Amino acid sequence: MAESDFVAIAGFVVLFALLALRVPVGIAMGLVGVGGFATIVGPGPALNLLAQSPIRTITDFNLTLIPFFILMGVFATNSGMSRELFRAGQAWLGSFRGGLALSTISACAGFAAICGSSVATAATMTKIALPEMKRFGYADDVSSGVVAAGGTLGILIPPSIVLAVYAFITEQDVGKLFIAGIIPGLLAILMYMATVRVAYARSLPAGEPFQLRDAVVALRGVWAVMLLFFAIIGSIYFGVVTATEAAAVGSLLTALIGIARGKLNTRLILDSLIEALRTSVAIYTILIGAILFGYFLAITQTPQKITAFLVALDFGAHGTLALILVFFIIMGCILDAMAMIILLVPIVFPVVTQLGFDPIWFGVIIVMTVELGLITPPVGMNVFVINSIARHVSLPTIFRGVMPFVATDIIRLILLVLFPSIVLFLPMTMR
Repeated sequence: MAESDFVAIAGFVVLFALLALRVPVGIAMGLVGVGGFATIVGPGPALNLLAQSPIRTITDFNLTLIPFFILMGVFATNSGMSRELFRAGQAWLGSFRGGLALSTISACAGFAAICGSSVATAATMTKIALPEMKRFGYADDVSSGVVAAGGTLGILIPPSIVLAVYAFITEQDVGKLFIAGIIPGLLAILMYMATVRVAYARSLPAGEPFQLRDAVVALRGVWAVMLLFFAIIGSIYFGVVTATEAAAVGSLLTALIGIARGKLNTRLILDSLIEALRTSVAIYTILIGAILFGYFLAITQTPQKITAFLVALDFGAHGTLALILVFFIIMGCILDAMAMIILLVPIVFPVVTQLGFDPIWFGVIIVMTVELGLITPPVGMNVFVINSIARHVSLPTIFRGVMPFVATDIIRLILLVLFPSIVLFLPMTMR
């Protein structure tokens, strides 16, 4: 075994040991990256890498869309847009059996369109939708499962922070990735709603009588979300602005709408800025660690060796892809979404491109696979978020509630693997 192979294996062992000890992902990857680089090249170059890489990362113009989209989501939350989305969904869908569950999914989708974070979507909807469903007699497993699954839409429906990070790591067009996520996102909404009606048909409470006047009035509360979504995604699709510029305009528009409607005051604006800063710092820390770890992977040629190994297995393109996706699903049981994208994509991406798969398509596929990790045991980040807010709902209850949605996600994943045009149709029509 070559020295670089031994160092690479030791690096991964140390990395997973640090993660098991609950060391933050970014710190763990940074330590292993610098340490491994120093072992092979020497301490001098490793220290130079440590000094330069963080500065290059935080000053990268393409990455500024991350704090802007985070700020937009925080402004939207503090402006009460999420509650208005739920009320509108309730007014239009509440007359169906299980209408509140359907309303929750639609509200999650709407909030995802201006937030970009699954954890934030799940946390917000737990506070809004869970008490309402409990009041109307929904079982805890049904209500919590719907919120946990609906929350996963946050990383697929554009703008998506995870898709933006994938674009940065793989040097892809983030605008095309955002547009590519639209049809799969709509498909996810429809399939989740169908899952509610089929899987919980016997336990869903009856709906309330439909009131056209209330439904029309409720639409007044969602115009801001619709405006923001079409302004951001429309401007990206037609090539008017870049994704980074759209993020800046979106955060400014969200703030102005909140101020104009009297929902944002000086205190809330300052709180929003502080909250967005904290979240952005956490993500940048992970990115810096990932870049340092990437240099370690490059110097040991780990991605190239894994590519050669997987191709030599001769499973065929789709067989190898299936192996990668199963690996991601398994890793999703122990790692969170961002950690998986940052840690594993640099390793498997060369394999995928060599097999001839479209990198934009693969980005959407891998984000969908990561979604499964948000609701599968034993980690299930969305599940733990719901449990931390709604302490009366146990973890086993929530996991039981999300199992039908896990099956739905697997079916949707298979569909998009078999029919890539579902993902690639809109990006191919972009200017």
